[in-house]
Amino acid sequence: MNISIVTVGKLKEKYLKHGIDEYIKRLGAYAKVQVIEVADEKAPETLSEQDMRIVKQKEGERLLAKISGDAYVIVLAIEGKMKTSEQLAADLEKLATHGRSKVVFVIGGSLGLSEEVLARADEKLSFSKMTFPHQLMRLVLVEQVYRSFRIVRGEPYHK
Repeated sequence: MNISIVTVGKLKEKYLKHGIDEYIKRLGAYAKVQVIEVADEKAPETLSEQDMRIVKQKEGERLLAKISGDAYVIVLAIEGKMKTSEQLAADLEKLATHGRSKVVFVIGGSLGLSEEVLARADEKLSFSKMTFPHQLMRLVLVEQVYRSFRIVRGEPYHK
């Protein structure tokens, strides 16, 4: 399986980079994983609704440019469906079984995702009703993908 994590912004925090790198290394036994970063749109702290829409649209165009037409796209969004780790594992296994070997997870910027990116999604996934920094979500996501492969193969992993 080929898994891409397409995300807005460059990760600067070393402790998050180390964690993500560790899980990507572990995932190498199960899948090819890559993280693709697109530039975030520079914007002042306070924005009008129109300005926010423009920022999300520009970031969305960059995200969509990195997603191939044959990819199964899962966007991380608060309004998405919440799943257990076992459900995510079963869903990833089902995708692989049905020949959907390219899976793209999309993490938006600080303002979220554009309507165009949400429309491209095959699925919307939520990890919580809470808002998390998008940089931290990269680490949480790769850990859950790794956990999913361990679950599917019946391999032990701490609870």
